[in-house]
Amino acid sequence: MSTRQPIREQARWTRARLGRCGPPLDLLTAHFDQHVYAPHAHTEFTIGVTVGGSEVIAYRGGRIHSYPGSIVVLEPGEMHTGGPAASDGYAYQALYAEPSLLTDGTLGGLPHFRDAVLHDPDLATALRRAHTDISTCPDPLEAESRLPWLLTALARRHSTARASEDAVPGAAHIARSVRDRLADELLDPPSLAALATDLGLSRYQLLRAFRTTMGVPPYAWLAQHRVARARGLLESGLRPAEVAGLVGFADQAHLTRWFRRVLGVTPAAYRNSVQDTAG
Repeated sequence: MSTRQPIREQARWTRARLGRCGPPLDLLTAHFDQHVYAPHAHTEFTIGVTVGGSEVIAYRGGRIHSYPGSIVVLEPGEMHTGGPAASDGYAYQALYAEPSLLTDGTLGGLPHFRDAVLHDPDLATALRRAHTDISTCPDPLEAESRLPWLLTALARRHSTARASEDAVPGAAHIARSVRDRLADELLDPPSLAALATDLGLSRYQLLRAFRTTMGVPPYAWLAQHRVARARGLLESGLRPAEVAGLVGFADQAHLTRWFRRVLGVTPAAYRNSVQDTAG
């Protein structure tokens, strides 16, 4: 009897938007046992994290290898191919970032990455988590809060670009202004790019000011604010499926994910417990 495993050729694309009405950003989750890409190039930066197996990539006249935990950065316009380096195939998560996303928070023009394969475990883990969460639920504010921040970190740590000044004058006032706008428009929050323009800042400066003052990025603050609002509606007897839309979550699963993160229980369990108490 043959014990040969079936060939796995899987690829899933997700399109996220960076803020309400913002530009799209594509994310790819893939596992290939045999697939080899034809030579091609992208107009964006291709940024991937290898999650299983090993990939060999023809790039800049040579061959590079990635392994689990590797960050791979392929620059715009660079012709390349990719395929399995061994019989067990390879798996990776990738995103395709417009060059401008790597220049916010840096100086020196378009970042250049001398090395295409990078070893940075903390950043690789952060990229994987953001990719997984946003692919599961492509919330515009979450995508805009997390991905540009990580791309700036990537450019600052590993490219020829220099870091811009981190201090943001009036950071506390900026953070409170952003917080109030998000709270007032929790059903359809404005993009961070629009808020930054209103305040005369770059998006990176806004994110820096908010994170420094509030201790969390904007999407996480808004999610916790929505959970607080949801508690009151659940206590009034509304069902989780109704509450999710009333406080701005995409659906009940989105509400449940954040409710558990903040309070440790599901919305249904919380509703049942407070209803029992009330009775």
